[in-house]
Formats: sequence, structure tokens, C-alpha cells
Amino acid sequence: MTDVLRRGRASLAFSFFAQGATFALLVTRIPAIQDRYGVSDALLPAFLAAVPILAGVGSVATEQLVKRIRPSRLLRWSQPVVLLALLGVGSGDHLAELAIALGAFGLAVGALDASMNMLGVSLQRTYGRSIMLGFHAAYSLGGIVGASLAWAGAHWHLSLFVSYLPVVLLLLPATFVGSRWYVDGGAPDAKEAVEAGPVVFKLLLPLCLVMTFAYIGDSTVSNWSAKYLQDVLGSSEQLATVPYNVYMVMTLVGRAVGDLGVRRFGAVAVVRLGAVVAALGFAVVAVAPGAWVGMLGFTLLGLGLCVIVPQTFAAAGRLFPGASDTAIARLNIFNYVGFLIGSPLVGALGDAWSYRGAMLVPMVLVLVTLGYARSFAPEPNRYGDGHERPRTADVGRGSNGL
Repeated sequence: MTDVLRRGRASLAFSFFAQGATFALLVTRIPAIQDRYGVSDALLPAFLAAVPILAGVGSVATEQLVKRIRPSRLLRWSQPVVLLALLGVGSGDHLAELAIALGAFGLAVGALDASMNMLGVSLQRTYGRSIMLGFHAAYSLGGIVGASLAWAGAHWHLSLFVSYLPVVLLLLPATFVGSRWYVDGGAPDAKEAVEAGPVVFKLLLPLCLVMTFAYIGDSTVSNWSAKYLQDVLGSSEQLATVPYNVYMVMTLVGRAVGDLGVRRFGAVAVVRLGAVVAALGFAVVAVAPGAWVGMLGFTLLGLGLCVIVPQTFAAAGRLFPGASDTAIARLNIFNYVGFLIGSPLVGALGDAWSYRGAMLVPMVLVLVTLGYARSFAPEPNRYGDGHERPRTADVGRGSNGL
């Protein structure tokens, strides 16, 4: 049974890694995609917004599908669609083809993100200790690898198709084979699952807000760090590409050690510390006199923000142990809400006021997380409070033979 758990954990971690690489390959080559398809600057925001909107639709659909289909099966089949959609983005010639590829990518990625985190939460429950941050560390590592491959493709002037094809040929069979060892959670307690419905997940609302605020912060870094460093702090164009890489490396570092922090100090303390460090990072960025101090701010942002999202999913699983799949699917929608709000919000404030002042808005929103930190506290009889129960022998249902 221990081997079943280990294989399930390793295969799911690889799925997170593959998704991190895939998503990075898409978003870091947006200028090349725009050039390939002749997408105007006026039309580009519509294409970019369509992906998270459709991902939200995919997450909503996943909430209904998991009532009939195991999350492992949804993940097994949605990940290949995401990879093939990425290849479709790199192989088309007309706007209609781009729209179809991005539409498929968005819908599938919503199902993929939701089902990955469902399996992660259920596997964490089976282990009886915090392991969610490790899965998201694998995602961060994949993002770093994907961004590096995208840089190499741009540096060597490779076409999108040539850049994407080797990655898809490698990851597609690897993730599909690895999906044989996914471990679904055990069947939920029927009474608890039924009783969760009438509550309408009011207890989930604080976590939805935290998820939104975290992704507003994340999208601020991903969309505005380079422009901020170059236009506001006066860095060179080359140096302006560094902050996001630093941010991603620090998310990897923070998540790699974060599970140990949760086991030792509890989820509430880790989330509070993450929120304070992230807010300090935004404050440093806002007042930085030059590029290197600004870089320090983005370093702090990576360390702070990285722990919040995985712990938010984990908290949802603890709040609704009999209906965690449904809770996670709903919570996952606010990932995309934050992504949609963050970049336009900072851009509008930067144009109307100042970009330094705009950085204070996500800072305040991240600090609001402190007020909701108690939502991350486990019940006394559940895992995750620093006094974790021994690993259980209930390994749920493996996905072999599905």
C-alpha cells in the first residue's frame, strides 16, 4: 500500500510539473503568437481573457462531472487535450484556428487544474500530513523549465511549432503512462456530503476571496514586473526580464520547504507569514529607489505568495471532507477571477495614478488574507494542525483499470 501511495504521489507531482511547463510555454510566447497570427494589440486582450474565462467554465463543468467520473479519469484525459491544444496554437495560420486552439486549451485546463488539486487534497488526506505544497513546487519547477525552453526557442528564432513539438512528444506519453498510478480518495461519507449542500458553501467564501487576492498578486508580477522595472525603476531591457524568473525560483524554494513549515507550525501560521512577506514585497517594490531594490521586492513576493494557493486548496478539503471535490472545483474558479482582475486593475491604476501607487493595491488585498487566516485552521480531529495523525492505510482507489 505504501508503494501505491508513493507511485500516486510521484505521478501526480509529474502531472503538476507538466502543466507548469505547458502553461509557461504558452504565456511566455505570447508576442510570437501575436506575430504568427497577426493579432492586433486591440484584439489581443480578448484572446488572453478568453482562456481564464473558459477555464472557469471548465472548472464548473468538472464540479458536475466528478459526481459521475473519478477525478483521476478527468485528469488522465484533460492533460493530453491541454498538450495537444498547445501544439495547435503553434501549428495554425488563421485567427479562427487560434481561437479554437485557445478555446480547447482553456476548457481543458479548467478541468485539469481542478482535478489535479482534487487528487492532491485527497492524497494529502490519505497521508495525514501536509504534502500539497510539494505538488505546487513541482508546478513551479515546470514553469521554470517551460520558460527556459521558451527563451531558448525565441533566442534561436524557432517557430512555435518546432518549439512546442518536442515538449508535447515527451510529455504526452509520459503523463498518460503516469496516470495509471493516480490515486483517488475514498468514497465520501454520504451523510456528510448531503449535509454540505444546504450550507451553500458559505464557509468557502473566505477561501474564495483569499484565492482571488493571491492570484491578483501573482498576475501583477507576471504581467507588470518587467514593465515596472524598466519604465519606473529605470533598468535595462535585459535586466527587466529577470524579476519574473526570480519570482518563479523563489516560489519553487518556498513551496519546496513549505510543507515542513505546515507540519511544524500549522497552516494558519504559514499563511499569515506568507501574507506578511508578500505584502512587504509589494511595499519594497512600491518604494524601491532602483532596479536592484525592486528585485528584492519581487524575491519577497515569490516567497510570500507561493504558500497561499496550495494551502487554500488544502483548507477547502478540510472544511468539506465529504464534498471536497465539489468545494475545490468551486474554489478553483477564483484562481481565474484573480487572474482576470489583477492585470487590468494594475494597468488602469498605473495609467490613472502611478505604477508605484498601483502596487499598493495588491499589497492591501494580500494583507486582507490575515483576517481570514482562521479559515485555514483544521478541526481538532483532523490533520494539519502540527499534530498530524499517522499515515492511514486507506489509500482510496487507484486509477488502474479505469
